[in-house]
Amino acid sequence: MPRQITLAVVGAGNRGAAYTRIAQATGFGRVVAVAEPREPRRTAMASRHAVEPALVVDDWRKLADRPRVAEAVVIATQDADHVEPAVRFAELGYDVLLEKPMATSEADCERIVAAAEKSGALFAVCHVLRYTPYTRTLKALVDSGRIGDVVSVEHLEPVGWHHQAHSFVRGNWRREDLGSSMLMAKSCHDIDWLAHLVGRKAVRVSSFGSLYHFRPENRPAGAADRCLDYGVEEGCPYSAKKLYMPALPTATPDSWPLSVITDDLSEAGVLRALETGPYGRCVYACDNDVVDHQVVALEYEGGVTASFTMTAFTPSAHRKTRLFGTHGYIESDGVTLSVQDFRTGEWETVDTRAGADATAAGGHGGGDHALVTAFLEAVRSRDTSRILSGARESLDTHRVVWAAERSRATGETVALS
Repeated sequence: MPRQITLAVVGAGNRGAAYTRIAQATGFGRVVAVAEPREPRRTAMASRHAVEPALVVDDWRKLADRPRVAEAVVIATQDADHVEPAVRFAELGYDVLLEKPMATSEADCERIVAAAEKSGALFAVCHVLRYTPYTRTLKALVDSGRIGDVVSVEHLEPVGWHHQAHSFVRGNWRREDLGSSMLMAKSCHDIDWLAHLVGRKAVRVSSFGSLYHFRPENRPAGAADRCLDYGVEEGCPYSAKKLYMPALPTATPDSWPLSVITDDLSEAGVLRALETGPYGRCVYACDNDVVDHQVVALEYEGGVTASFTMTAFTPSAHRKTRLFGTHGYIESDGVTLSVQDFRTGEWETVDTRAGADATAAGGHGGGDHALVTAFLEAVRSRDTSRILSGARESLDTHRVVWAAERSRATGETVALS
């Protein structure tokens, strides 16, 4: 077996826990240091990976101030807290796996890219959709010329009504001033994925979207500020009680979404969190401001176009994509690809064996596992070709997101240099 890569972890929340579980399960990575301000999360990760107490700290700076403690670092803090550890650990020579988005401003992303390129460290951004078996199969079909030249793409991200309520109405990504726009926080994955699939740079972008539903004026008559006090709670699809309590019987310390709202996964602990914490609030009485639906129109070099739709108002499902080529057509549901060859008129169905669950809790259809495995192998072999989402590539697609947000705010089409 290849030697294990030693890892330091900055941020022991759900994403940090997911990536390190995969590293441990493959046998290719070993966590040797943890930095996390929340004691229960810090203790749980340290215990799971048998980390020496001296390397279990509440602030990443305490690791950065030591002689190098690991070969690589996983940075999975909140979005606004990415830049300082990413820059510092790159400067110290650590190889870096950084959760997306890279940072919440273009200037901070540029700082990260400069640090990564100056240090020569391996640097991967967690655009997990590039790594899924589904994407690899689809990309190979496109690059082979199977449908001729790709002329246009239609892509849908079905966020899911419950995911929107949890993360983007009640949760950590509900307000732009706490992190970033909805398009950056949730859908920079998709803007990046479209660039990867098309293989061209975007040159112009337009976007429209708004916070349509989760607003005070849509609050039902009789609604209380908290779902547990809500007299007509049973008729509301966004009820916190409906969202969280059914997950309790099978909950584990890392189960999403319960592990986000409380560390006490007893019935009493969850109810207490809903009574006092942000996740028990009525979705019409929160301080959220990010959009719940958005469309983006993209023009790429050579006149290729794409449309992207993100919407809260769907079941939880895989992304759905249609590709329109000069010699063929592909329609895909995140698992299977239906391909028609215009030259013969025949259809073929390709099963990518992507797995049933496209959510973060389900590992993004195999993307989480493939990303972590690719990163660890790149660190071991120094083969940079295994990293499909480096810092500069990610900065390029982040710039498309910021351009789309400028368009949404101004109503203008934005040109990208």
